[in-house]
Amino acid sequence: MTHTKSQFYPRVFALIATALLGYAVFGILQPFLGPILWAALLAFLLFPVNQRLRRAVRGRQAAAAILLTLAVMLVIVIPTVLLTILFAQQASDLVGWLHLQGGPGMPRMNEPLRIPIVDQAIRYITAMTPITTEQIHNWAIEGGKRLLQALASFGGSLFAGALGVVLGLFLMLFLLFFFLRDGEAMLDRVLLLVPMEERRKAHLVKHLSSVTKAVVLGALMTALVQGALVGIGFAIVRLPSPIVFAVLASGAALVPLIGTALVWAPAALVLIAQGHGGSAIFLAIWGAAVVSSADNFVRPLFISGRAQISTLPVFIGLLGGLSAFGAIGMFLGPVVVALVLALFEFAEESRGKAAST
Repeated sequence: MTHTKSQFYPRVFALIATALLGYAVFGILQPFLGPILWAALLAFLLFPVNQRLRRAVRGRQAAAAILLTLAVMLVIVIPTVLLTILFAQQASDLVGWLHLQGGPGMPRMNEPLRIPIVDQAIRYITAMTPITTEQIHNWAIEGGKRLLQALASFGGSLFAGALGVVLGLFLMLFLLFFFLRDGEAMLDRVLLLVPMEERRKAHLVKHLSSVTKAVVLGALMTALVQGALVGIGFAIVRLPSPIVFAVLASGAALVPLIGTALVWAPAALVLIAQGHGGSAIFLAIWGAAVVSSADNFVRPLFISGRAQISTLPVFIGLLGGLSAFGAIGMFLGPVVVALVLALFEFAEESRGKAAST
């Protein structure tokens, strides 16, 4: 009589060993997760360029990867490092300027409350509620103090943060070379482990490629252009730290509906409160006409012919990805959401075929 050997213990052992090794590998890679993801994203976006460069150097993958890595360093990394240094300097100057605004002249932080529209709103609130004008002014001053305290603690870590960004960029550059050289082989090995039909694998890769390019090229390039325009507008009206506000506006540009108005609209109100009506009108027109309309020109230029994804998955993926993975999550989040939606689509297709048979 033959006894069938039980597969329970080997499977449980393999599962536990895989989980422990996966946890250990994640712990090893976690400090470098940001540079790894950025390098992988850049290598993916530069894949067509990498292919053409390989043909130009007669199939030498290492030579093509070195040349493209050097090009990324000159075009992206070095300008980003310089921008990071300028951002840290201007942010530190801005913190000092805000401290001056909140020092002996703390009442000046109440200036926006004296704008006619804001003043009328305050009068309406005080007439309809038991809240007094003095309470609103005290809340504004207290809020200003807390903001200054937060900025002070933030300003103390600006240069340390800038140094971390610079080191991360050069680590990303090092990893980029290997992704450019061996990325195709890595992807092929991963796809071999996916238990899915080849047709669906090809469709899934193509879909994610289109979504990634649409999100990164469409959203990122539009945000960068709008942020740069906001910085130019701030420099024209001589507001402090235009690079800082350009970076903030680039992030705000990713917020649906409101966008860069989160940055330039309060600045226009501050200019009105300070008596610079002409500058405030110029900044408002610049923001509404030039900055906001840039979205209509830049985004179609980069996402034409690529996957069109609705605003809701992008926005949810952007916010969730930013919270989970940091800056890279702005692009990784929407891609993960797109992957989940594609898998749901495959599941519906499979159930539909099963029901029809």
